Amino acid sequence: MPTPSRTDVTDLLVDLGRGDQDALNKLMPLVYDELRRLASRHLRHERPGHTLQTTALVHEAYLKLVDQKNANWQNRVQFFAAAAQVMRHILVDYARSRRAFKRGGNYCRLSLDEAVLSSEEKDADLLTLNEALDGLAAIDPQQSRVVELRVFGGLTVEETADALGVSPRTVKREWSMARAWLHRRIRNQ
Repeated sequence: MPTPSRTDVTDLLVDLGRGDQDALNKLMPLVYDELRRLASRHLRHERPGHTLQTTALVHEAYLKLVDQKNANWQNRVQFFAAAAQVMRHILVDYARSRRAFKRGGNYCRLSLDEAVLSSEEKDADLLTLNEALDGLAAIDPQQSRVVELRVFGGLTVEETADALGVSPRTVKREWSMARAWLHRRIRNQ
């Protein structure tokens, strides 16, 4: 089966935004593998025995994405950026519910992969990372969004720049500053 082009996905997203339900049926097979890759990347950093499975995360994220009534999808990068944000929220909500259930027991853990912090960094708790990202968003929303797209979305510098409408150089600068800020914030907690 040939790989779908970026324009195929973009065209279907635009059609979906216009209310074409047939586009929804055609879209899922085209984005499923990429959503699964994103979900797998997130769950690979979770604790062993994590009960949320890749397929469940993909399906829940997909349903939330396509259920948005006022979504004005511009392109596939925007869609996958939104998917990264939705997956982050699903995982954080899941971690919160487990924490509430266990009363502070085994937190869901997310390793800030080597691209985010130095390899000697210890695993950071997903909830701690989420709180730190929320803190960063209060100070600099763009830096927070860059981290979200790079870490949770797995987007490249160029894709992140495209999603945010800025230059790759700006993304690299924001990425560097955000990593340093998060590193200090998480270390000091």
